Amino acid sequence: MNTPTKSAATRAGAIAARTAALAAASALTCAAALAQQPAAPGAEPIKIGFMLPYSGTYAALGTAIENGFRLYVDEQGGKLGGREVVYYKVDDESNPAKAPENANRLIKRDHVDILVGTVHSGVAMALTKAAKESDTTLLVTNAGADAITGPMCGLGVFRTSFSNWQPAYAMGPVAAEKGYKTAVTITWKYAAGDEAVAGFREGFEKSGGKILKDLSLPFPNVEFQPLLTEIAALKPDVVFTFFAGGGAVKFVQDYAAAGLNKTIPLYGSGFLTDGTLQAQGQAAQGLLTTLHYADGLDTPRDKAFRAAYAKAYPGTPPDVYAVQGYDAAQLLGAGLQAVQGDKAKKNEMRKAMRSAVIDSPRGSFTLSAAGNPVQDIYLRQVDGLENKVVKVAVKKLADPARGCRL
Repeated sequence: MNTPTKSAATRAGAIAARTAALAAASALTCAAALAQQPAAPGAEPIKIGFMLPYSGTYAALGTAIENGFRLYVDEQGGKLGGREVVYYKVDDESNPAKAPENANRLIKRDHVDILVGTVHSGVAMALTKAAKESDTTLLVTNAGADAITGPMCGLGVFRTSFSNWQPAYAMGPVAAEKGYKTAVTITWKYAAGDEAVAGFREGFEKSGGKILKDLSLPFPNVEFQPLLTEIAALKPDVVFTFFAGGGAVKFVQDYAAAGLNKTIPLYGSGFLTDGTLQAQGQAAQGLLTTLHYADGLDTPRDKAFRAAYAKAYPGTPPDVYAVQGYDAAQLLGAGLQAVQGDKAKKNEMRKAMRSAVIDSPRGSFTLSAAGNPVQDIYLRQVDGLENKVVKVAVKKLADPARGCRL
């Protein structure tokens, strides 16, 4: 039997070693190639892009919206439609001039599947334009500009908050039911104020009332005294107002200081007293407002939401902004569930969202063809630091969506 020489054995060993090394390298190359392959469609996460105010006047509102959205997703185990959810964030700074650039960061840089935002109507209108141009599904979680579900409506545009018209319109029949025949309106001269006043006028006049005069001052001017003097001279049965934030605080205080609250009732859209009661103090007590959410609804759904929110975000009371974020996640979840998480089925997902019934803390609601909530609007009265529900002012109120062509 021939035995290999030492030299032959060495050569054979070297060949074997090279063969093993090549095999190992080949295996690593295959593994790397597999790792670099795109994940199967069903495994890709849903990318959510928050474009919200995280600084400035509206920062607390942006945080509440995000908190509400995340709370619903967390309640579903961190998934929607069976898919993991990942988040991207941009601070919109409530600056319309920066809105196109900020929107494109999420759309073109981060390639998000869903846009969520925002608070400021001017920013939201720019965001809507960018969403439509890129065919990215948009969930509007606060901004009430009528145009978003009016002339700017689109198959991929949804709102889970309100239009400026809705809460203001609802106050019209409330005022008429109380026997008031004449009214004066007062607001800042800007889009939100104009749309709110137009809504109240429509509701009040349909109910037989008459507007004596529409008063306004430039945004954000708070020198109300000359206009309060004019209200006193006009002697209407009731005053309707749209102010928010610091302007709402000063107007309510000035109205009471002028003694007008003793002779002419003051009514308003809900933002007159939302987030402002601590600062308004005694001057706000008893004020009536209309909005799509209220304290003291006392429903199992609202109680459960409030308890879950308080546990998840201690020291931060749940508010209308958190509800709007929570319901945006619910709406998206309904769409993704219908397509079993396949985000490529964009049209089918959007159709399912349009036909969804949302089990909201505010009360269940559906969407109009234009994508705006068809929802109950509540009459609320200030009691201490709460806007307590009095009754449903108008049931299942749908925004007229004027100018929407779908």
